Amino acid sequence: MKNFRLLFVLVLSVAFVSCKENATSKINTSNLEKAKERDEILSLGAPVVEFDTTEYDFGELTEGELAEGVFKITNKGKVDLIITSAKATCGCTVPEWPKDPIAPGASADLKFTFNSRGRVGKQSKSITLQTNSEKVTEVIRIKGTVVKKS
Repeated sequence: MKNFRLLFVLVLSVAFVSCKENATSKINTSNLEKAKERDEILSLGAPVVEFDTTEYDFGELTEGELAEGVFKITNKGKVDLIITSAKATCGCTVPEWPKDPIAPGASADLKFTFNSRGRVGKQSKSITLQTNSEKVTEVIRIKGTVVKKS
């Protein structure tokens, strides 16, 4: 029991000695400023993605033709919209998305090319965008019909 008391007193004295420094003296003020700036940006909310249309109908194509189109993306939020990637459901569709941030209220074009070679019949493809919006993932669609060459 005497050993326990001695150990307890030793632990208390170590804790007391280690805590005598003022904790506020350890705060890095530049980190405080960076956190304040970050919190101000976060308080503005996430970007809001709006498309002119979420579905593009290329109509009817003859097999082997290319369909090209554009989706207009508008940032309706209060902070920059960043699109980190755009992936299509197959290699026949190639998206080209804006790599620079889209400012609040600004718009940018997402272009795509659909190659109809070997794709006879009704077609429905999607492009999935990864963004910094609250929703994170946005999906747009391309559809149409490819007819066989005569």
